[in-house]
Amino acid sequence: MSHLDATMRTRAEALIALYPEARSAIIPLCHLAQEQDGYLSEPAMVEIASMVGATAAEVRGTASFYDMLHLEPVGTYLVGICTNIACLLAGGLELLEHASEALGINTGATTEDGVFTLEETECLADCDIAPCVQVNHRYVRTTTPSALDELFTELRAGQRSDEIPSHGTLIRTQRSVGLMADATEVKAERQQARAAAEARASEKQA
Repeated sequence: MSHLDATMRTRAEALIALYPEARSAIIPLCHLAQEQDGYLSEPAMVEIASMVGATAAEVRGTASFYDMLHLEPVGTYLVGICTNIACLLAGGLELLEHASEALGINTGATTEDGVFTLEETECLADCDIAPCVQVNHRYVRTTTPSALDELFTELRAGQRSDEIPSHGTLIRTQRSVGLMADATEVKAERQQARAAAEARASEKQA
């Protein structure tokens, strides 16, 4: 039985079809599974592995390298506050401490109701609006304690869902078409490219 629901499974199969090698789709598939569950669960990694001809350990090893992929459950809203040098000088550490007090959790923890997870981040590349804050990897440009409190209130009330979807959703637009080339033609070209590569390898060994 598939862990991915029918819609996600269809999207996963369409993603795999975009790559010459199925294993190349591991990271996009991880994002897809995280969109469904909010994090990358063990059953999801097992299914991804079976779809691309890898092992669950290989999928986990790939996912564990990237900060945007979470192997444990996180809150509906993942709040990241930068404390790198520019943001540190602009009060990033103090803002992080305020967020911790306001949410009643330590950095790296999740609120009991599962709504918020708080993270201290490295540079988020928005240094001109310091200290930089992201929610679910969206810039919110909330730089003061009072503005942050207001943001938390709005998120709890669902007032920002139009711009900040639940954690795991990187994009909310889907491609309307797949590969424009004929599938048979694509397959033939890939076989030719593979044969050419094997021929070159044989020539080097000769």
